[in-house]
Order: sequence, then structure tokens, then C-alpha cells
Amino acid sequence: MKPQSQPILQGIFNDLSREELLWLLFPGKHMTLLSTRRAAMILSRVRLISVLFAALTVLFIIPDLLMLPWPVSGYLALGRVASSLAFVGLLFSFRNTQRMRDAYIALGIMFAIPTFFFCFSYALLAQVHLGEGSMAATITAIYAFLPLIMVAGLSMFPLTALEGAIFASPVLVAEVASSLMSMDSLNLSPLISTTWLVIVIAIVATLSGMSQLGFMIALVHTALRDALTGCFSRLSGMELLEIQFIISMRSGSPLALAFIDLDNFKSVNDIYGHETGDQVLVNAAERINASLRTGDMLARWGGEEFILIMPNTYCKGAVSVVERLRASGMGIRPDSNPMTASIGIAERTEDKADDWKELVEIADQRMYAAKQSGKNKSVYSCSQL
Repeated sequence: MKPQSQPILQGIFNDLSREELLWLLFPGKHMTLLSTRRAAMILSRVRLISVLFAALTVLFIIPDLLMLPWPVSGYLALGRVASSLAFVGLLFSFRNTQRMRDAYIALGIMFAIPTFFFCFSYALLAQVHLGEGSMAATITAIYAFLPLIMVAGLSMFPLTALEGAIFASPVLVAEVASSLMSMDSLNLSPLISTTWLVIVIAIVATLSGMSQLGFMIALVHTALRDALTGCFSRLSGMELLEIQFIISMRSGSPLALAFIDLDNFKSVNDIYGHETGDQVLVNAAERINASLRTGDMLARWGGEEFILIMPNTYCKGAVSVVERLRASGMGIRPDSNPMTASIGIAERTEDKADDWKELVEIADQRMYAAKQSGKNKSVYSCSQL
């Protein structure tokens, strides 16, 4: 490894936790916001490449017609027009989505178009006998580099190691199959050397994609997290809540929300100072996070306010989570008394909220009711209790 490369790689690895390092290998555990950001980037780059390839694919018809014999050049021209139209169709597809499923489909189509064209062109050109050193032979040689260009294109996308291997595999299979078709002896050297070159380029391109993903994870983590408590920031919490609300609406699943406000926190800052108050906030956030289930999300909403997002949770389940949280406590105040909180609970299906803002407003009003009725309690309305 070159010395100048080490600080860059060390920077990526140092900024990521052990769990996030696994995200570079497998996509299954990616957080929702990372997936949406990644899907948006992949789809935008698919569209960019589609524009370039739609134009370049058609332009290359001219040298084909000039240098290659008829009717091979005519068939290749038809294949190029079809490929270009496919790229144009891809350009105008998947425009209003940020789902990884759609990004995978778009990326798969983008790689399938040149892969099919490579197989089609290779079958045609295999029938043509060209003189060594001729311009036609040069044009034909360019077609042989198409798989290398395709796998090199993986470097443009923030992909995991598994995704890079999956998208490179069909190209590798097409290259091996075409090499086997052209073998006229038992000499395996061309096949081995070409296959090895494709694999090496695919590995380098995948590492480049993983590097992009690593930077994206680090940037998303920095942008999403509250610097003091490590919870999601209010901005990222709003986006998370909006996404979860849309998912809940589309699937008909429940979505619960708890608005948590630490009791008498202002007195901590006034008496003991903001540094002590910050430590109380950090301790409270740690205690809340320790009580969360897999899939629950905690965002710092304001100074001493937190929003707890609980997907696929009915009101009764949310109450159980909150009561368990209240029982475990929010930490200790500087005067050695327990830190308590007033909590309002709302649930989309129970409260018939039309949007995520209304859901927050309902939970906020119930939190305020808990304050008004003596603090250190939760307020909710669950018909099934």
C-alpha cells in the first residue's frame, strides 16, 4: 500500500464503529436515512451514465459503418440503437423514489444493457475474419474492452463488498463465456489473463465504491447525530419520523411516538452550570437508549426534550416501553435526587393523525398535560388498555 493512501483509509476506519464497518460489507443493517441517501446517489449517477451512454453508443455507429463489413455493421447499428433507447428509457425511470430496491433495479438494468450488447456484438464479430493490423481489427478490439469498462464503472457507486460482487458477476460470466467461445485450442492463457484482469478491476472498483460508502456513512453519522448526546439530531429526527410515518401509512402498520421532557432541568443549569447540565443530559440520553428495543429511535428535539420513535408499535406497546423507561430512571441530578421526566405518548392509528407533525403535536400536548398534573408521569390515550 502506498504511504499516502494510509491516512485516507485510516481516516475512514477511525470514523466508523465496528457495526458501521460491517455496513461496508453487507447492506442488510443500514439505517433508513443512509439507505435513502445512498439510493438517491445511485439513481442520480445511473441517470448521468445513461445520458452519456445513450449518446456515445449511437455515435459509435459511424466508425462501425466505415470500418466493418456489411451486414455486420448494420446489425451492430441496430443493436446500438436498441441499447441507446434502453438507456433513454432508464434515464426517465425511477425519478420519484429513494428506495434501495429501485436503486438496485436501476443499477442492474444499467449493467444489463451493455452486457447484452457485448454478447450480441461478440457473436456477430466472431463471424468476421479481419486482417491483423487493419482499422477493422482495431474497432473489433475495442469491443473486447467493454467488460473492463463496465466493471470499472462500479467505482462510481457507493456499494458494499457484497453488492460489488453481485453486480460484477454477470459481466465476468459474459467475459468468460465469450473467451471460451473464441478458443480454438487448449491454450488457456488468454482466458486466464483476461478473466484475471476483469476480476482485479472489479475488486479495485468495488474497493473504490466501499470507500465512497465509508465516507457517506461517516458524513451521515456526523450530520445525523447530536454532538452532545449522540442521539439523532432534531433535523434527522424529523426526516426519520417523516419516513416512518409514510411507511406506516402505506403498510397500515402502527407508529408510536413519545415526547420526553426532563423535569426541572432549568434549575440544574441555573444552580450547577451548563457543563453539569450537559452531563445530566448525556446521562439521561444513555439511560433512555439503554431501555430501547431494536428498531426504536431517539432524537434530541430541544434543550432537554427528546422524541422517541417506535415503529410497528401500538399504543399499549408504547406505554410498556415508556413505563419500563420511567422505572429504570433518567439518571441522577447533581443534588443526588433522581432525574424524572414528563412524557406524552401518541400513536398514528389510535389518534388518527394525518401527518407526522400532527403526531408530534398530540404527543407534545400530552407531555404538557403531564407537566401540569404534577410531572414524573406519562399521559396517553389507548382504547385497548
